[in-house]
Amino acid sequence: MDMTGERRIPAPRQTVWDALNDPEVLKASIPGCETLEKTSDNQMKASAAVKIGPISARFNGNVTLSDIDPPNGYRITGEGQGGVAGFAKGGAAVSLADDGETATLLTYEVHAQVGGKLAQLGARLVDASAKQMADAFFDRFTQQVTALAPAPEGAPAPALAPTAPAPAGTAATGVIPVPAATPAKPPPPPAAPPSAISIWALIPREIYGFPLVAWIGSGIFAIIVLLALASMRGG
Repeated sequence: MDMTGERRIPAPRQTVWDALNDPEVLKASIPGCETLEKTSDNQMKASAAVKIGPISARFNGNVTLSDIDPPNGYRITGEGQGGVAGFAKGGAAVSLADDGETATLLTYEVHAQVGGKLAQLGARLVDASAKQMADAFFDRFTQQVTALAPAPEGAPAPALAPTAPAPAGTAATGVIPVPAATPAKPPPPPAAPPSAISIWALIPREIYGFPLVAWIGSGIFAIIVLLALASMRGG
């Protein structure tokens, strides 16, 4: 399997070179990468879960860097074992060149070989999967490097939020006084439900200007007089 390509990365060449030698950046950029550890100045070991067509496998391998020419490029070779899925081995030449004042052109040339069940999938499927993984790697790598790139000179500093002026009569301490909160008035008590109306409340306190007691007394007196007259007639 052979594959070539190039990517324009909006970052200085030194920044791109540093990222190519940073295990954390590479781990975040390689699809399916689970571990990536630098064992020496020019060697690393890695493990990655990869799916190619219907085959899923976890590959463990070692990577060696050679022809190191900072910050222009290097050659990377390695071999990975995927158990019953097969193996993959090969190498790639990576070169960097300035593209303007703030960008870098990364060029790569890959030569690889697969065996076992992976080889049975056919060259077309393997090539398509490798191309897809390469595109995913460079997309993530570009995002990582862009975040690490220094801001261009002369770029305006981010504007700070305006600070409200201090109220009159307060010291300019930078602390904005907060007015004391006005205590909330307690809500009025709920109105009591109307009580049952007594029948005595329907009777007026005064009738034709005379107290009710006087009317009652007069009524009792009239009843006694009538009873007396009735008894006299009966006698």
